[in-house]
Amino acid sequence: MRSARNRELAALVPVALLLTAGFAAVFAAESTRLGDLSLVYGAYFLAVCLAAHIYLRIRLPDADPYLFPLVALLTAFGLVMIYRIDADLARDQANWFVLGLALFALTIHFLRGYDVLERYRYTIAAAGLLLLLAPRLPGIGQQVNGAYLGVKVGPLAFQPAEFAKICIVVFLASYLREHREVLIVGARRVLGVTLPPLKHLGPLLVVWGASMFMLVFIRDLGSSLMFFAAFLALLYVATGRFSFVVIGMAMFLLGAWFFASTVPHVHDRIEVWLDPYAHPASSGYQVLQSIFAQADGGLFGKGFGQALITIPGTDAALLPAAQTDTIYSLIVNEVGLSGACAVVLIYLLIAARGFKIALLADDGFSKLLATGLTAVFAIQAFVIIGGVTRVIPLTGVTLPFISYGGSSIVANFVLLALLLLISDRARREAADSSPRRRALAPGEA
Repeated sequence: MRSARNRELAALVPVALLLTAGFAAVFAAESTRLGDLSLVYGAYFLAVCLAAHIYLRIRLPDADPYLFPLVALLTAFGLVMIYRIDADLARDQANWFVLGLALFALTIHFLRGYDVLERYRYTIAAAGLLLLLAPRLPGIGQQVNGAYLGVKVGPLAFQPAEFAKICIVVFLASYLREHREVLIVGARRVLGVTLPPLKHLGPLLVVWGASMFMLVFIRDLGSSLMFFAAFLALLYVATGRFSFVVIGMAMFLLGAWFFASTVPHVHDRIEVWLDPYAHPASSGYQVLQSIFAQADGGLFGKGFGQALITIPGTDAALLPAAQTDTIYSLIVNEVGLSGACAVVLIYLLIAARGFKIALLADDGFSKLLATGLTAVFAIQAFVIIGGVTRVIPLTGVTLPFISYGGSSIVANFVLLALLLLISDRARREAADSSPRRRALAPGEA
C-alpha cells in the first residue's frame, strides 16, 4: 500500500511546520530578536521523522499511515513545551526522542514475527514483575514524591513501570487468548450476574493482587489503576462478558477503599484529592496551582512563553513539576481550553486507530495485544489528565510523548512499534483476502 506511506509522509510535513512555529512563538516571547534557530530545529525534527518514515516504507509498507504522524505531533508539542520550561531539559528530551526511534526501529527489525512473544509469555511476565519490584530494591530504588517509581544503577536512571506495562499486556493477551473459551463456557449465572468459574478466576485475582500491591507498597496509584483497567479491557474483549468487568471494578474499588482507610499515604492522597483547600500551602499546593493555571488560560490561552512557572524574583515553583506531572495544566494555560481539547483529540485519534487495528486483526493474540496496548496508552493519558483536572487523585504517571522523561518516551515508542507490526500484518492480510472474496460466489464464501 504505497498510498498509505504517501499519506504518512504528507502528514509529517505540517507536523514539522507546527514545531517550527511553536519554537518561533517561544523565542518571540522570550527575546526581542527572532532568529532562524526555530527553522533549524524544525529541519532537524523533520529529518529524523523522514528517516523513520523511510524505514517504515521499507519494513512495514502496509502499516497504519496515521499513527506515526499523530505520535510525532504529540512529541513536537512536548518538545516545544519543555523547551519553554528549560532548554537543557528539551535537549535531553530530544536525545531521548532519537533513542526512542532507534529502539522503535530495532523492535520492528527483531520482532517482525511478533508471535514469538506468545511462546515466551511467562518469561515476559516474570520480567514485568521484576521491573515493578525494582524500585523497592535496596541500593537501586528511588522514591519520587512519596512513590517508589525510579531505579538508578550508576549513571542510568529510569522508571521501570513504563516498560513493565508492555510486558504485562503481552502476558495477559497471550493468556486470555488461550483460556477465554474456558472462561466463557464454564461461567455461571448467580442472581442475574455471570460469574467466571472459580478454578479459572486465578488470573483476575492475581492481577487484582498485583494492582493492590502497587497501590500499597510501591505507592503508585496511577500505574495501579492503569494496569488493572487495561486488564479489564482485555478481559471484556476476550470473553464479551460485561459482568466480568463489573466484578473486576467492584474488586478494585473495594480494595482501594480498604487501603485508603488503613494505609496512611493512600489515605493522604485521597484526602488531598477530595479537599485540596484543607492544606493549600503544603499537600494541596500542587493540585490547587494546577487548577488555577488551567482557569487562568481561558478559552485561547495566554500564548507560548507567557505562563508563570516560577514566582517572579525567586526560584520557587508556582506550578510544581511543570515538565512532568502538571504539563497538561501548563498547556491549558498557554494555548487555552481549545488547544488542550486538540491535545485530547490527538490521544483519542490514536486510541481510535489502535482499536481499529484490533478489529482488523484476524488471530486472537494480535487482536488482544493491539487492544491491550491501545488501552494502556489511552488510560495512561486519562490518568494524568484526570489527575490535574481533579477527576481522579493526582498521580505520578507521565503524559505520553509530551511529559519530560526518557523512560516514558522510549517505552511508548516500543509500544508504537508493536502496534504498527500488528497493523502491517492485519492490513496486508485484509488486502490479500479482498480480491479472493470478490471472486467467490456468495454460496462459495
